[in-house]
Amino acid sequence: MFQPHLEKLPRSELRRLQDRRLRSQVGRLYRTVDFYRDFLQRSDLTPSDVLSVEDLPRLPFIRKEDLRRHYPFGLLAVERSRLRRIHASSGTTGKPVVAGYSKSDLEMFAQVNARSLAAAGAEPGMMLHNAYGYGLFTGGLGLHGGAELLGLTVVPVSGGMTARQVDLIEDFQPDLICCTPSYAQTLAEECDRRGLEPQQISLRYALLGAEPWSEAIRREVDGRLGVKSTNIYGLTEIIGPGVSQECLEERRGSHIWEDHFYPEIVDPASGEPLGDGEEGVLVLTTLTKQAMPLLRYWTGDITSLSDAPCRCGRTHRRMAAIRGRSDDMLIIRGVNLYPSQVEEILLRFAEALPHWQLVVSRKGGRQEIELKVESGLKAKSASELEKRIQTALKERLGLRFQVTACPPGDLPRSEGGKLRRVIENLK
Repeated sequence: MFQPHLEKLPRSELRRLQDRRLRSQVGRLYRTVDFYRDFLQRSDLTPSDVLSVEDLPRLPFIRKEDLRRHYPFGLLAVERSRLRRIHASSGTTGKPVVAGYSKSDLEMFAQVNARSLAAAGAEPGMMLHNAYGYGLFTGGLGLHGGAELLGLTVVPVSGGMTARQVDLIEDFQPDLICCTPSYAQTLAEECDRRGLEPQQISLRYALLGAEPWSEAIRREVDGRLGVKSTNIYGLTEIIGPGVSQECLEERRGSHIWEDHFYPEIVDPASGEPLGDGEEGVLVLTTLTKQAMPLLRYWTGDITSLSDAPCRCGRTHRRMAAIRGRSDDMLIIRGVNLYPSQVEEILLRFAEALPHWQLVVSRKGGRQEIELKVESGLKAKSASELEKRIQTALKERLGLRFQVTACPPGDLPRSEGGKLRRVIENLK
C-alpha cells in the first residue's frame, strides 16, 4: 500500500475524519462562493446544519448542467492566481466541464493515483507505459503524477500510433500499462499480428479505465497480454482518475478513497438514498479538493456500494463495476436498456468476438435496434449465430434486435480514447 495508515483506517476513525473535513469544506464554500451560499439557502440550510456526512441527503444535487452554466470559473473557490493546472472534458455534448487544481489539489491527485497504482500491483522501481491521453484529458497527467510519486519510471506515450506503442513495449520492457480497456484490446491485436505470445510480453499488470468494461474483456486482455488487469475509476468533475481502484487481491469492486471522496448511492428517479448492495446513481462529495470542490455531485454512473471486508485489508468501501450511465440508458419501444446488458448476454457466445456496436434508428416512425458483432464464422454458421443471439436478447430483454455478424476487424477499434459503442440515427 502507498498510504497504509489511511487506506486501513478503522471505519469509525474514517467517519470522524470525513465529518471534520466536510464541516471545513462546507463552511469555506459558504463564505467564499456565491453559488454554494445560494445552494444551501435554497434548502434553508447554513453550515451549522451540515455537521456530518449523514446530513448530506438534506442538500440538493449538483449536476453537470450547473457546471456548464457557470463555465468556466463560476465555481472557483480560490483566487484564480492560485490555480496551478486546468483540465477539461471534451465538451462534445455542450460546454466542456472545467476542472481547476490548486497546489494542494495536485498533491492529492498524485497521492490517490499512487494509491491506485500500488493497489494494482505497482512497486517503486517498476516501469509504467502510460497510454492514456495527455493534454486537457485528466488521464495521462493524473496517472503520471501518481506514478512518479510512487517511484515508477514513466514512459509518457499517450494514445494512438499503435504499432509504435508495441515497438516501445518490446524495446523498453515496461512492467505495467495504463490505458482504456478497448485500447488494451487494440494493443493485444497488434501483438497477435506480430506473433508475440503473452509470455514474450514484459507487461505484468494493466490499469484500465475511462470507459465501462466487462469480465469478458478482462479475461481477453489478461490472456492475450499476459497481465492481471484492474479497474481504475474517476471523472473530470471530481478530480480525474484515482477516485477508486480495484485491488489486485480480489479484483472485485473498486475501493473508493473515502478520506477524499464521500460516496452515496441514490435512486435514479427519486434521488432517495439506497442501502448497501442496492444499485443506483453514484453521488460524490469532494472532502479535500480546494480549487473547485463539489457537494453531492450526480455522476450519472449506475453502480452499488459494498461494506464487505476485503482480503487486501483496505477499509474503504468498494463500488461495483459501472453498469452504465443513467443518461446513457436507451428507451427502445418503451423498454429501458443499458448497453452493458447486451454485452452480458454476448458473453455466453464463445463464437462472438468482444467487438460489438449498437445502432439505433427510426424506420417508419418505429425505433429499430441493430447489434453488430464480430465473428470469425463462415456464412452459414454466422447466420445461425445471429439467430441464437437474437433469441437470447429477446428472452432476456424483451426486445427484438436485428443481429449482424461481421468479419473480424470490421468494427471500430480504440486508438487510445473512449470507444463509442452506441450509434443513434434517429433523425
